Amino acid sequence: MYPGTHASTTPDKAAVIRPSTGETVTYAELTDASTRIAHFLRDELGLVPGDTVAIVSDNDLRVFDVYWAVIRSGMYVTAVNHHLTAPEVNYILEDCDAKAVFASSTVAEAVARAHEIPALSDARRRVAWGDGLPGFSDYAQVKADASAEPLTDQPRGMDMLYSSGTTGRPKGIKPNMPDVQVDEAPDLISLVFGPVYGFGTDTVYLSPAPVYHAAPLRYCAMVNALGGTVVLMDRFDPENALELIEEYRVTHSQWVPTMFVRMLKLPAETRAKYDVSSMKVAIHAAAPCPAEVKKAMIDWWGPVINEYYAATEAAGVTLIGSQDSLDRPGSVGRAALGVVHICDDDGDDLPTGEVGTVFFERDEMPFAYHNDPAKTAAAQHPQHPNWATTGDLGYLDDDGFLYLTDRKAFVIISGGVNIYPQEAENVLINHPSVYDVGVIGLPDDDLGEAATGFVQLVDGVHASDELATELIDYARAELAAYKVPRTIEFIDELPRTPTGKLVKGDLRKQVLGS
Repeated sequence: MYPGTHASTTPDKAAVIRPSTGETVTYAELTDASTRIAHFLRDELGLVPGDTVAIVSDNDLRVFDVYWAVIRSGMYVTAVNHHLTAPEVNYILEDCDAKAVFASSTVAEAVARAHEIPALSDARRRVAWGDGLPGFSDYAQVKADASAEPLTDQPRGMDMLYSSGTTGRPKGIKPNMPDVQVDEAPDLISLVFGPVYGFGTDTVYLSPAPVYHAAPLRYCAMVNALGGTVVLMDRFDPENALELIEEYRVTHSQWVPTMFVRMLKLPAETRAKYDVSSMKVAIHAAAPCPAEVKKAMIDWWGPVINEYYAATEAAGVTLIGSQDSLDRPGSVGRAALGVVHICDDDGDDLPTGEVGTVFFERDEMPFAYHNDPAKTAAAQHPQHPNWATTGDLGYLDDDGFLYLTDRKAFVIISGGVNIYPQEAENVLINHPSVYDVGVIGLPDDDLGEAATGFVQLVDGVHASDELATELIDYARAELAAYKVPRTIEFIDELPRTPTGKLVKGDLRKQVLGS
């Protein structure tokens, strides 16, 4: 259940392919590189199990060398968003207690101040690949100088990733470290998702998202662990994604709903050009998918669309397939890891159909927020410390299917009434003139907050008062009047993370100027 297993049976098989550069890493090469980097971490730097190693990079194949070196050494690996500023990156490097950092020369600005962190002041602890970075050791030389002797002790490590910071400063999510060797037991992702979605040696997995994000990193690692092949895009492009599915006969893929929307907005003749019949499982997560968008994808790709609801914290998981999605529009499925509870503000279980905070019951609290016991405590149920939440709101139906309404932080309280903006977003995104949409609450003297929709139009459509009225009427045909945005504003581009999450805090700052 790690690349070394497959290096001994299929050494020349592609573990990861990067189509934009034509690069391929075989299982033999991945195993050799991760072995050498593991020796460097242990022998040269003196790192021990439980230490943390950070990676700041674009979607470069060498990310997986370092990832597997850390995972085979019982350490934590922290992948950092390279779009952050140098002070923001340094906050994470310092907060996660990184003892070494690996970076791509393409993200020089992000790591320009890494040397200021005392634990990383030694240039040997700062390693860069590509064209090189001043003050960083050369990755190729580090790897060449390190021992290639097989590792005799390989305690399984874990990732410690940081929240996207859409509602505040990022926090490290530190899972409990297992006491097993890397080849003794599968990781949680392989254990839960591998059998359900049929990942294995025949898998060709298209990954269109940044690997510093939890789902892309973990799913690529699962494919490596199970002996398949990852096709790694540099960044998502709707038509290029379809080209790669056809070219590599992709069997598995993972998306966020905005990617579905972008592909569906392509001209019909463009979508029809590409053969996507090889796709067995197309997974989506990260944000709820509007029911009409999901139905359109099923109509196009067939009943291969699958959704899971989870979070970086891995508090729990729900799953839903195509047919259940059609039968229960809007549901994110039933529990596959943990038991779902819907609770009121006092922590009491709510009846079926009532909206409350989503908790997952596990045998133990599966994670802690690094250096933040107060935030960890806030994620725990007030009466059951082994129940955890990430702040989502939802309800259960009679058959145990979960429906999400929104995140607590995004609820608009207008005239004393709770409005879940996701409902209006899910309707408005289906209008043919809408490319992207976000709904937030803005200060209102009369109501306290008023729901306002911010719309990015498709190319060739022009903003007008008439179109704003048309969009409001369009939403009103599907939603109760109080759920419909009172006004529509047009915007050039909504602030989204590279993984597709709408950063509503940034949108508010952009609109309000503070």
